[in-house]
Amino acid sequence: MIDNNSVVDILRKVKDPNTGMDLISARRVKDLKITDQQIMFTLDVGDLNQDAKFAINAECYNLLKEAFKGAEVHIHFAASDGAPKTVLPQVNQIVAIGSGKGGVGKSTISVNMAMALRDQGYKVGIMDADLYGPSIPTMLDLLGKKPKVQTVFGKPKLVPLEQYGIHVMSIGFIIDPEQAVVLRGPRLAGVIKQFVNDCIWPELDFLIIDLPPGTGDIQLTLVQSIPITGAVVVTTPQKVAVADAIKATNMFTLENINVPILGIVENMSWFTPRELPENKYFIFGEGGGQQLAEKYKTVVLGQVPLVQAVREGGDTGQPIGHSGDPVLANLFDQMAYKLVEQVNLRNELYEPTKVVQITR
Repeated sequence: MIDNNSVVDILRKVKDPNTGMDLISARRVKDLKITDQQIMFTLDVGDLNQDAKFAINAECYNLLKEAFKGAEVHIHFAASDGAPKTVLPQVNQIVAIGSGKGGVGKSTISVNMAMALRDQGYKVGIMDADLYGPSIPTMLDLLGKKPKVQTVFGKPKLVPLEQYGIHVMSIGFIIDPEQAVVLRGPRLAGVIKQFVNDCIWPELDFLIIDLPPGTGDIQLTLVQSIPITGAVVVTTPQKVAVADAIKATNMFTLENINVPILGIVENMSWFTPRELPENKYFIFGEGGGQQLAEKYKTVVLGQVPLVQAVREGGDTGQPIGHSGDPVLANLFDQMAYKLVEQVNLRNELYEPTKVVQITR
């Protein structure tokens, strides 16, 4: 008798030509049926060319025939609902973290939010989409590290690095740390598409995308390339920061983009000296995050104080969630809980986000 689990294990050895993942994780295998000496299943191949279809069909057939002598193997081709396969099918939720201007701590929030989600048992990845100023390698102590390249059906694929249990991809792994990134629209789009289509991302519960500040080509390429679950906008309480954050939020809420706003993070909400932990000094004013949340009918996920430990964690590659500061780690923990609640609520209320089709 042929065992179902053994068949699945065999099919896990075959790589998806698009993602580089195994066929099971990539959700290519449908309707698996085993009766006596027959193995029958359907391969979802609607988005593959003829060469790729032939290649994975042959590999599946040969591996199964070798493992189960005398078995009849029947493989059918089909496309889900007659449509191409979803981009990044192995990723459950894609959360973009953006800001209206630089310097508000967007990358700090991205890293520490990812660490908090990891601590809650989720499988997490970070895509550093800030191509002009990639901070993630520094913040995760990955400066100078290079991703491996794996060949899948003759095509080279990048393998994201892993640090602190988080899978990470950044242009900072490809260029020298002091090299200036001089790219215009089409080249920027090409790098982002490579991070999406030519990286072997594992199965993830959350992929956090650290966006560059503003509303430029990179943001537009992302919404045209992947279905973003929702966006988190980072601001400080300061009026000029909130004014810029409104522009960034408006981009996500445009009718033809329509990415739900999951929440607002107010960073540098107040200054607290290490020697006076009970004191709060509102250097940048008050209420900016709440004002933004009310305008877009969303919630404030959290307020992060301006404390030295957060900055030190980013500079040394030892984020708060890794260094173990209990007070700050708990703050990011609560933010992650709220984010998960907002994602679940968003998925109950709205249809899945579609890849944006923009015509000129």
